Amino acid sequence: MTEEIPRVDELERRRVRRLDADAFVELVERHDVSHRRLAFRLLSDSGRMDDVLQEAYTRAFRALPRFRGDSSLETWLYRIVYNACIDDLRRRREHETLEEWDEHIVAAPTAPEERLDLAAALASLPPELRAVVLLIDAEGLSYAEAAEVLGAPAGTIASRLNRARSHLQALLKGATP
Repeated sequence: MTEEIPRVDELERRRVRRLDADAFVELVERHDVSHRRLAFRLLSDSGRMDDVLQEAYTRAFRALPRFRGDSSLETWLYRIVYNACIDDLRRRREHETLEEWDEHIVAAPTAPEERLDLAAALASLPPELRAVVLLIDAEGLSYAEAAEVLGAPAGTIASRLNRARSHLQALLKGATP
């Protein structure tokens, strides 16, 4: 019998899980740009982004022994980054829940002269919707991967993405969302 050769991602997973610091650094470096895009779009501040990413990467390294392998290392790390951003927003009381956002949107419709650019329109979304758009549309994650990162069912991700896209489209056209 011939022994099956493990795939490269499986070898990396094994190295990282053994707390191989070099393998962890390689993983972080490979995905850092994507994590930075997500964190900056959620936090809107590069200084806070750096602090939150440092905290997230430290949390991830400490949590490696508890990584069960239910998801890929990439989505697991994305989730830690996302949670660290949400924690920072909550600490600073800048996190609007989806329900609060719905009430705010209904109470203050957008006038046509208040047309926004894409960055401003994206920033107007609550973090949960903004993250879905960023992970799927900007980073190319699948619905299943985004669901793992955000800790929500894939159906909820699809619903949030539809809701966010509708809102963005309306804002960019200058209509009421």
